[in-house]
Amino acid sequence: MNNISKLLLAIVFIVIAGCATEKIIQTHPEKPASTEKLKIGEKSAGGTKPSTAVRNTVKLNFINRSNDVSNTEVVIFQKNVATDFEELALAWIVIKNCGQGDNHSFTFPSNSEVSASDSYGNYTPQLIANPGDSFDMVQASSGHQLVKSQTPSAAPSLIEIRNNLQQGAIKANIFKDGKLLAIKTGIVPAQKAVFRFKPTIFIGVLSQVEEGQVINSAILEEINTEISLLGLASADIVMTGGGTGPSATAFQFNLQNVRMK
Repeated sequence: MNNISKLLLAIVFIVIAGCATEKIIQTHPEKPASTEKLKIGEKSAGGTKPSTAVRNTVKLNFINRSNDVSNTEVVIFQKNVATDFEELALAWIVIKNCGQGDNHSFTFPSNSEVSASDSYGNYTPQLIANPGDSFDMVQASSGHQLVKSQTPSAAPSLIEIRNNLQQGAIKANIFKDGKLLAIKTGIVPAQKAVFRFKPTIFIGVLSQVEEGQVINSAILEEINTEISLLGLASADIVMTGGGTGPSATAFQFNLQNVRMK
């Protein structure tokens, strides 16, 4: 076989091999990355975070445009309005060291998470909770467990956690975006904790408080800026005011760049 014949044979072999490779690639295309957005079992202070699909979430962005020079801390929280008397409020988000011109982004999901702890110091995993849901703390074969109840809450706006144990009090915990939002302690057997939240957040300046801690009732009365999130998709929360001396003014919080759903 002369050199020309050998060259032609090599070209034919390369063409055949290339076609076969292309056929294999078309038959077994590379899988695209999954577009399903899930959070799978991360650990948190109140038990394991739930696996959650994408939620209806409000995107918020705090901006410091104040005259403050004292490194003031900003607290954000909700109030449990399920009862007639004033419930304890917890610091949900505390913004620290956010200087003039700085911003701090956070999200407010439409649903919450619930967890319970028993008198032995055990925390149940967090379960997704929406208004109208109810949950039971029960004695399972493995120990105490929090399960979603087949019986809905007493009203569509409520989230309920019942103590169905034979003995021992429990504590009910409500989380929002993985952070502790509200608690109810001392729930004895056959009793329940009831939570209801308006679609609003409270925001104000506060010092020496950590996220998840109870806000002093006297200080709580001084924080009266309530921002409605109803229908919001995103917005900036702009803080103004502050300063020192005769020109100092009260801190104010206003929405800007509002985008509705």
